[in-house]
Amino acid sequence: MLRERSSRRRMASTAAAALVVASLLLSSSPSPATAAGRGGELRMKHSDGGYSYNRTLAHILVQYASAVYTSDLTSLFAWTCPRCQGDTKGFEMIEIIVDVENCLQAFVGIAPDPLSIIIAFRGTQEHSVSNWIEDLFWKQLDVGYPGMPDAMVHHGFYTAYYNTTVRHEILESVRWARKTYGRLPINVVGHSMGGALASFCALDLSVKYGSQEVQLMTFGQPRVGNPSFAAYFSDQVPRTIRVTHQNDIVPHLPPYFCYLGEWTYHHFSREIWLHETVIGNVVTKNETICDGSGEDPTCSRYEEPGTDENQKRITRCKALRLVGTARENMQSKDLPIRVSAWRMPAYPIRIKLITNNVVSKIAENLEGETRDAWQIGQIIDR
Repeated sequence: MLRERSSRRRMASTAAAALVVASLLLSSSPSPATAAGRGGELRMKHSDGGYSYNRTLAHILVQYASAVYTSDLTSLFAWTCPRCQGDTKGFEMIEIIVDVENCLQAFVGIAPDPLSIIIAFRGTQEHSVSNWIEDLFWKQLDVGYPGMPDAMVHHGFYTAYYNTTVRHEILESVRWARKTYGRLPINVVGHSMGGALASFCALDLSVKYGSQEVQLMTFGQPRVGNPSFAAYFSDQVPRTIRVTHQNDIVPHLPPYFCYLGEWTYHHFSREIWLHETVIGNVVTKNETICDGSGEDPTCSRYEEPGTDENQKRITRCKALRLVGTARENMQSKDLPIRVSAWRMPAYPIRIKLITNNVVSKIAENLEGETRDAWQIGQIIDR
């Protein structure tokens, strides 16, 4: 019987409505889109040690990524919440960690099938989306990983894991679980921003316990570091799967610019892209296993063809379209806003958000798009 360490659980008095996490698409015939062009994108060597995507495991783990959004911590701890059913029956909670000040929530527990330690991170809450978007072009932090001096990571995501109460509590819970239950494998999961925190946690645990002890699966996570960090991460955490959906904007953030070299943000591999193709009245749901680069242009980072050479160099993603919307709003007489915009030669427009009016407008778009993309039942075909 698990000991209940209630003295270490922090309870939040209120919580915003949870962003519903996706169940996964079931499809037997992947159908990647044709890329407009591969020129200029960064390629990295990556060995996954024979680790492959397991659809059944993904269906189980996404339920934990959904359950962590539960605001009723009593039902979450007892595993009786509406999202605590189905394939996760029998899960035993060790600890729930809630950092109210930083709007973070995670839990650690033991899953009966597959028998393993589960660590789940909550993603962005509705009322905190505005704060997340304020740094639309995020600052990178030089962390100096051993053997990878050029590695840089997202400052906010890095500090959210390493400089809050979350890391200490999770490491203590994992240490206690392995001491009590033996050398169990560790599955780390998260959705959206929770996927970013899960990534740093998986790296942390892989360094501590070994790369074969830790598996990471995220759903709609943003980019967290530059190409050097992505290469380092792929070597340290080879048992990694990133699930993305064609209608989800978050995996496109922070933006990827192939011509910025080591200064751009870059996904690590391996991506599983969920998307639909429409031919006449027939809608086909597809599940594409992407290449090992982390930025496969035939998957979520697809490019649209263009006639202008400069246009071809710009990654065509919803993130930039939202930025363009904010820039257009500068001219609107209905919005009393001030936006500072500038253009560097051959670079996309960068928008510095100065007032909360624009931030809130983009946040509403992001929240709506993300909720639609990850709605349970919308993309699942049982």
